[in-house]
Amino acid sequence: MKTAYDIVVVGGGHAGVEAALASARLGKNTALVTLDKKAIARMSCNPSIGGLAKGHLVREIDVLGGEMAKAIDATGIQFKLLNLSKGRAVWAPRAQADKRLYERYMQDVIARCPNLDVIESDVQKLDLANGIFKGICLQDGTLIGASACILTNGTFLRGKIHIGNIQIPAGRYGELPSIGISDQLKDNGFTVGRLKTGTPSRISKRSIDFSRLEIQEGDVSPKPFSHSTRGFNPPNVPCWLTYTNSATHDILRSALDRSPLYTGKIAGVGPRYCPSIEDKIVRFSDKLSHQLFLEPEWAGSSQWYVNGFSSSLPIDIQVRGLRSIAGLEKAELIKIGYAIEYDYFPSYQIKRSLETKAVSGLYFAGQINGTSGYEEAAAQGLMAAVNAVRKLEDKKPVILERHEAYIGVLIDDLCSKETSEPYRMFTSLAEYRLLLRWDNAHLRLLEAAREIGLQSPGMLEQFETVRNESRAIVRLLEKTRITDVNPLNLSVGQSTSLAHMIRQQKIDEDHISDLQKYYFPDYLLDSIDQAYVLTRYEGYIDRQFKQVHQMHQLEAKKIPAGFMYEKISSLSNEGREKLIKFRPETIGQASRIRGISPADIQVLLIFLAK
Repeated sequence: MKTAYDIVVVGGGHAGVEAALASARLGKNTALVTLDKKAIARMSCNPSIGGLAKGHLVREIDVLGGEMAKAIDATGIQFKLLNLSKGRAVWAPRAQADKRLYERYMQDVIARCPNLDVIESDVQKLDLANGIFKGICLQDGTLIGASACILTNGTFLRGKIHIGNIQIPAGRYGELPSIGISDQLKDNGFTVGRLKTGTPSRISKRSIDFSRLEIQEGDVSPKPFSHSTRGFNPPNVPCWLTYTNSATHDILRSALDRSPLYTGKIAGVGPRYCPSIEDKIVRFSDKLSHQLFLEPEWAGSSQWYVNGFSSSLPIDIQVRGLRSIAGLEKAELIKIGYAIEYDYFPSYQIKRSLETKAVSGLYFAGQINGTSGYEEAAAQGLMAAVNAVRKLEDKKPVILERHEAYIGVLIDDLCSKETSEPYRMFTSLAEYRLLLRWDNAHLRLLEAAREIGLQSPGMLEQFETVRNESRAIVRLLEKTRITDVNPLNLSVGQSTSLAHMIRQQKIDEDHISDLQKYYFPDYLLDSIDQAYVLTRYEGYIDRQFKQVHQMHQLEAKKIPAGFMYEKISSLSNEGREKLIKFRPETIGQASRIRGISPADIQVLLIFLAK
């Protein structure tokens, strides 16, 4: 075993996989330390990738050179573009995964990656000296030196599973937790908190009465996540929909006195947006039913995931509750639902590079920062590795702004907002979401992808072609006239431009392929699609760019790292407290911290000018 690396990644989940691959592909000798090689990239909860805002993250990871999009394209069993009845800003891709194939795909990519070693062990402690990371100590006492470390421990830091009155030390069901790192970092001045998440029961396919369920199929002509995917023709395995009812709620309600959520045994805060089923019936007591999606965990799977029935109630109550639901009257449990409580480090302790403020060379990514979800974790893992590599090469970190990427929104939120519950990415969190569409990630992140250096030259060239063509087509749409006699069979009236017809919604999404066929045969369909969106939403896009310009003036004003907020008596007490706690890097970031008033920002601007 080697005893020295450039970068060590601790944890083999979705953050760890992207971090290790990015580090190694950028030429650094990298070690991925994980408790179990067979668990690398495991989908421990829902068997899916993408969804609202999460799908945007995956597209951005792909453009920047990450692996998640390629993995799901190769292993997905159903693909769907969500929110098609709404505007482009909130369209989002989602895919059901064959979770077994997905982890095998990622494990194979890891195994074949140059510069990357996998070490199967537990990290007992970190070697820290005067606020600088030096290395790690493994379970057997082996010391491994490194210049940087990325911690991606997920739910394993002092993880504890709850099922009714039963408590089991575990990072996931059947896997031991990681003990030691939390206490060491706490002793080194870090603040540690507890969060909670949960997972539903898995039931046997043979026990499901599908005749009583509503079928949920994927798109007939699905679109891939990755721009590099070719010949995309995935399977379309259906999911199914059913609902809880008043009898279900009565059964669950009768056992709240046995729920660790309500008996005080769980100290960690759970996700407000994705509560357990027992929490739903209490918080939304006026609702007579809740949706449950039944999802196969792999192609031909006998094990099905009950999406929406996350629970930490006792086993007997989970079984009775499930069997009160239409189609699940004979449900047979394969795996019981449970809650898991784990340590995290409130994210005001990291910079936007994801390096910790207290220890140079130490980076946090994923659930350790208080986030939830495979996609959020993968995005952080990728960016942490990119910036760790750049630090070793004496380069400035890559910081994606809020108008450039959902990754930028995610990381900025982590650095400027209190994380009192697991953070999940939503489109509503992005104020410039019309600029951050799922379909234009390759255009808005082209320069960042070039700077990072993970994306292939061929793909970068393709992205640039689309950008240049779409700009040219926008001009052509203004110049090209259309009359009543036209190949699109549209009633026009007097002669007008194609652009005018698009703005009037006479030419819509369904006409994009016809625009290529009859007007722009020498251009890529992707380029025509981008030009259509730029024309259709021109006024809204221009308005958002003006807002970006106004905010950019604040983002450009840097705050020195050691700025003495304590000495500014004209700051509000709450404002001073929050500024000392978060240590924002820019005035723009300071303005987004809850508790910082406009008056506080004006005071800062005056003192910075001095």
